[in-house]
Amino acid sequence: MAEPSVNMHSPQSPRLEMRRITKHFGATVALSQVDFSVAAGEVHALVGENGAGKSTLMKVLSGAHQPDEGTMYLDGQSFVPRSPLDARHEQVAMIYQELSLAPHLSVEENILLGMEPTNKWGLVRWEEVRARTLETLAQFGHAEIEPQRRAGDLPVSARQLVEIARALAVGCRVLILDEPTSSLSREDIERLFEIIKKLKEQGLSIIYISHFLEEVQRIADRVTVLLDGTVVKTCDISTVTPGEIVQMMVGRTVEELYPRSTRTPGETALMIENLGGNKMPESASLTLYRGEVLGIFGLVGAGRTELLRAIFGIDPVRQGQIRIGTITGPASPKARWRQGVGMLSEDRQEEGLALDLSLAENITLSRLKGLGPLGLVLPQHQQRATQRWVEGLDIHCLTSVQKVVELSGGNQQKVALARLLQHDVDVLLLDEPTRGIDVAAKAKIYQVIDELASGTGTTGRKPKAVLMISSYLPELLGVCDRVAVMHRGRLCEARPVKDLDEHQLMLAATGESGVA
Repeated sequence: MAEPSVNMHSPQSPRLEMRRITKHFGATVALSQVDFSVAAGEVHALVGENGAGKSTLMKVLSGAHQPDEGTMYLDGQSFVPRSPLDARHEQVAMIYQELSLAPHLSVEENILLGMEPTNKWGLVRWEEVRARTLETLAQFGHAEIEPQRRAGDLPVSARQLVEIARALAVGCRVLILDEPTSSLSREDIERLFEIIKKLKEQGLSIIYISHFLEEVQRIADRVTVLLDGTVVKTCDISTVTPGEIVQMMVGRTVEELYPRSTRTPGETALMIENLGGNKMPESASLTLYRGEVLGIFGLVGAGRTELLRAIFGIDPVRQGQIRIGTITGPASPKARWRQGVGMLSEDRQEEGLALDLSLAENITLSRLKGLGPLGLVLPQHQQRATQRWVEGLDIHCLTSVQKVVELSGGNQQKVALARLLQHDVDVLLLDEPTRGIDVAAKAKIYQVIDELASGTGTTGRKPKAVLMISSYLPELLGVCDRVAVMHRGRLCEARPVKDLDEHQLMLAATGESGVA
């Protein structure tokens, strides 16, 4: 795909302009005197750590929050949306990182929800709804997403595309994309970038939020870096390096993103032989040793998540054998916890966390033993246990009794990981452990994974075994000792990362070449 050209727009004539935006939440200053603009036909990237103010700024723009100070202008006219629906009527659409579809409604009902065309009697014109849905989805090359299919039955990647289609179907002047590629395959990302290129050519203004700086470098014309609710810098993307962006984002230099202590593989922690599920995986065999990180790569739909769910006992096993240490056979998640196996789901909001419970309740949920006498749970013991991981994982929160739903995505992910550490599992099954979180949170999780495998640091002195799924190739090659590739439900033999590169792994994932 040809690289999108850089448009040089005059900042004096933007499509959208936000001036001196300030927003408080109680005593907390979320935004302070923020200036931001985007021109017609421009992609302006907004980057920063979780909690830097990106989401708050975009919620002000999309009408979800009202600013305490500041003004906004859209095509030179005052822009004061009182709700997201107000903003949509003004053709400003935001796609949030966490999916917000109505799962019980169909694809077509979701795409035009609240904007349905009606006749003079107020009845929905369903033929027009279906036609507009098909026209929008055709831009993505996803004819297999049927308009009448329930949104809740779609895989995560398809639901993400429906979110994007919903914004485009009603027309928009400003499109805000918050981590739009976090659940997409490489092929779908390329399709999205092609669509962004077309929308730029049509004069659409696009605000692009991403923690993947290589995407920012490729797709954006300008970049604005936020830190602690203030603008660090706005500049043309061609004038700044990824390393400089990272340094501005975190306020310090990230010397080593992928730490690697001495790791010595020990006894077998997990072995699977010819494992097959009802649909996926087709056939998978691997041996995971204590003291190593084994990565699994594959495209969306290859069966990676299904493999972990089968190992953990969530999904049924059709064939094959699973051995945890000396224990053989399939089991339930409850039994796996007892056997020292913990799983981190890729969907932390739906499966990984109890959002309305506190940090302390989430972290200790699977292991209440030792939190009080006679099987009782004493709050002070629970909070003391939680504080260890709040400090060890650098979880940014007000207190240990704060609800998890109030935390940023990166801190929510750390809470989900802390539960596995609190349980002191020996085998960690990590499904996309850094999806949708900022570079500083990623660096911390990489450090924790290294400590787990090497038996160093605050996570314990006994090396653990880590099986890790990731769609991000630099992460796999940087963190793992060995990597195996999954293609159409079949897992190839794992190889040392020193013998692999991104090109080889991608060829294997697409079925063009093996890496065994």
